[in-house]
Amino acid sequence: MKYFKFLLVGFVFGIVLTKSEAVSWYRIYEMFQFQSFHMYGIISVAIATGIIGIQLIKRNNIKALDGSAIVIKDKDNSTARYIFGGIFFGLGWGLVGSCPGPIFILLGAGFLPVIVVFIGALIGTTLYGILKKKLPH
Repeated sequence: MKYFKFLLVGFVFGIVLTKSEAVSWYRIYEMFQFQSFHMYGIISVAIATGIIGIQLIKRNNIKALDGSAIVIKDKDNSTARYIFGGIFFGLGWGLVGSCPGPIFILLGAGFLPVIVVFIGALIGTTLYGILKKKLPH
């Protein structure tokens, strides 16, 4: 029961992504073909919400649920890691039609072919863990 609140937030987040069609392969296809603003609008709202949330945390010294201070480290100035990471993420997202978060939502909604995508994500994460020290950071 200790983690029930996190499970509840996850369910609500999944419902919101499903109802907004952010997990729809067709909507993602439209985005990468520059045929619709739908996904760009969702992403823009997420970015704005993140910016506002981070600024509220920093300016008001908001504490975590357990009372500890929330520490947000500054980003590194390593441009290459963001460019290459973004390219790989975008290529994967475009080829598969789903980013990592919605994989679980699609599985929960009964789209079983997404298991292949899930296994691919696990393999990619494992490879990153193995090669992490050899990659530019």
